[in-house]
Amino acid sequence: MDHLVIAPIVVPMLAGAAMILAGDRRRGLVVAIGAVSLSLILALAIALLMQAQVPEVRIYRLGDWPTLFGIVLVADRLSALMLVLTACLGLAAFLFSLAKWQRAGVYFHPLFQFQLMGLNGAFLTGDLFNLFVFFEVMLAASYGMALHGSGVARVRAGLHYLTINLVASLLFLVGVSVVYGIVGTLNMADLAARIPLVAVEDRGLVEAGLAVMGVAFLIKAAMWPLGFWLTGTYAAAAAPAAAILSILSKVGIYAILRVWLLLFGPEAGASAGFGADWLLVGGLLTIGFGAIAVLATQDLPRLAGASVLVSSGTLLAAIGTGQAAVTGGALYYLAGSVLAIGALFLLIELAERAREVGADVLAVTREALGPGEEEEEAEATEEAGVAIPGILAILGLSFMVCALLLAGLPPLSGFLAKFAILSPLLGTAPAPVPTTTWLLMAALILSGLATLIAMVRAGIAVFWVGQASRVPRVRVVELAPVLLLLALSGALTVGGGPALAYMQATADQLHAPGGYLRAVLGARAVLPEVSP
Repeated sequence: MDHLVIAPIVVPMLAGAAMILAGDRRRGLVVAIGAVSLSLILALAIALLMQAQVPEVRIYRLGDWPTLFGIVLVADRLSALMLVLTACLGLAAFLFSLAKWQRAGVYFHPLFQFQLMGLNGAFLTGDLFNLFVFFEVMLAASYGMALHGSGVARVRAGLHYLTINLVASLLFLVGVSVVYGIVGTLNMADLAARIPLVAVEDRGLVEAGLAVMGVAFLIKAAMWPLGFWLTGTYAAAAAPAAAILSILSKVGIYAILRVWLLLFGPEAGASAGFGADWLLVGGLLTIGFGAIAVLATQDLPRLAGASVLVSSGTLLAAIGTGQAAVTGGALYYLAGSVLAIGALFLLIELAERAREVGADVLAVTREALGPGEEEEEAEATEEAGVAIPGILAILGLSFMVCALLLAGLPPLSGFLAKFAILSPLLGTAPAPVPTTTWLLMAALILSGLATLIAMVRAGIAVFWVGQASRVPRVRVVELAPVLLLLALSGALTVGGGPALAYMQATADQLHAPGGYLRAVLGARAVLPEVSP
């Protein structure tokens, strides 16, 4: 059972290598390897999630080297949660790709497996250098995923994405180097123990190094103004690639949660709370920018990308408040937004296929030439209303559910998450309520309204005004992943009580990292337990 911690990294690594050896022509074998890999990853993630109760932190020391000398993997509640979300989203994107996207270019499935390997490694690693390593594995695979297929727009956006992330990787490496040069360790638990003991004359340099590294995290989390690359890249990518790429922004959120709460918590001495105001203000600005982007676009893929910006801003602002109760609501919001946005990226491919059938061409032709006599007679005798084919009804209802989830309307998980974020701020705050709380409330309400308006407008254009003259061809393997993600969102709503309890326990563990430190460092853990 101890090897379960490393298994989510080893399984996709071996699967990707086996796929390369099998070759792209033996597609049946490659697909079978991918199906087995995704099933194992999901089972392993669920097992780690179930085991995150007792013990709360599970350690895996590669080679059984001591913590300060070897590579350490750490699985706790937050890591297990991210592994499950990645596995669910990965399984949905994998199934969707079987319809046609795996044939749009070479080595789609090996790239997909290495993408999962990098994601799982980033969530499980216990030191900053290996976080950088898994970031690079994840990004290298994502470059191929973003460029998968053909088209000038995809190549342009993919190269833009590559350049921005190379800069972010350079900043990450510079920040890690500065921190190691001053503190002498990159193990995150050991860093947390040493930060309060840093000399006064060195503290500014350490904070500067961590701030530079934090900029790399914020680029990946797409905080304004660092997230200008996101909407174009995600809009140009193939549907399954965009779906799995959408969780990459949450890797930046995860890194901020892990590193900031571990190194700059209440136990950090003079560095406690470092950068909190920047996270809060940057999150509010990102929500505003994302809401404007949602309203400004009528392109469905860009609408989904703008929704990622809104979700990132919400999470950053919630984390910046520094309250464990708010962080619990933010984690619940993170889970719901990952599932809803992933479903939306897949659904957009099917919705645009319905619009491409020919309704827009017919509308333009009628406007230019005018209706013929036969059409006028038919319109005069035709009964009011239009029969909607079954598949369009399913797509339309799925689109409506995505709109309700992303807008945060009751009774779905998006509403419960926003309520869980705001309730601690309003219920426990002294009078008068801080201005930042009112700003966050206004940002959440207005961004939800903007998302609702944009999604309703897009839904009318696709499923009502632009109704296709022929029923679009949608395969079961394409529709099933969308329904799977929406069903998981529904389960998150129905099981809101237990889910919120798990998220709150996770937030408490993050804000009081004594258990994490004792598990990793053993007797060397020196920080006192602080109540969240």
